[in-house]
Amino acid sequence: MYSTENVSSLETENYMGQHIIKVAILDLYNNEPNEGMRGIQNLLSTHQLPDNLKFEFTVFDVRFRHEIPSLDFDIYISTGGPGSPLADANAMWEKPYFNLIDEIIAFNENSSGQKKFVFLICHSFQLVCRHLQLGEVTKRKSTAFGIFPMHKFEYGFQENCFQQINDPFYAVDSRDWQVIQPDHKELKKLGSRVLAIEKERLHVPYERAVMGIRFTAEIIGTQFHPEADPIGMLHYLLRPDKKEHIIKHHGEEKYEEMLLHLNDLDKISLTQKSIIPAFLNQAIQHSLVFA
Repeated sequence: MYSTENVSSLETENYMGQHIIKVAILDLYNNEPNEGMRGIQNLLSTHQLPDNLKFEFTVFDVRFRHEIPSLDFDIYISTGGPGSPLADANAMWEKPYFNLIDEIIAFNENSSGQKKFVFLICHSFQLVCRHLQLGEVTKRKSTAFGIFPMHKFEYGFQENCFQQINDPFYAVDSRDWQVIQPDHKELKKLGSRVLAIEKERLHVPYERAVMGIRFTAEIIGTQFHPEADPIGMLHYLLRPDKKEHIIKHHGEEKYEEMLLHLNDLDKISLTQKSIIPAFLNQAIQHSLVFA
């Protein structure tokens, strides 16, 4: 693991006159190249903070080095990642990872003061949906990859983190798996709400996937990538291997459409500048109350 600052205590504290908000980034990319980590760290580094506040973030390599943070952080952001989100007996990191999620939920339920805030992205979203039995996690018929319209669903119109995005809104979708058939009984038990679903596809007989859930008052997740920005996507799309793969599987027209969307401020730029920043503001406002 590595940290951006050398702060002696892992507890939120005053450091050189500033209130430190400690963020744990849970890296689930399994040592594979990605743009997600850069996107998350860029959002944290550029987030507008009052002069008396400061983020200190530490990266934990969950899958490759089996690093798991303690409960000594204020905010946890868990990334996307490659491979299957289904149970794997050889994944030695899974049990400690799920233990952390359970501990955070229990901490928040039992605390009348300070809470822990969590954002789950794509692979992490699928894992936690499986762990909490909130829906069925299945393999898609074909890979979802691109910049797609998505729709707010019921409580998504009331969700604070979705207030600045449109309906439909656009986001980067990159996955071979999906969460479908939400279990409304389990959702109600936890107090969870479905926030978004994937675009309607009238030409195929497949159920629309759940794309966002408010798990608890402090925990939210998306099956898309709200951290993705135009710069990162452009670097990805211009890689010769990725360009060849996209054109081969989706066609040149789809590839050109994706490049065009990168320049549209109402597309992924709006999503990237809205959802995670709103989540961070929620956590910051809470932290200041109990500072």
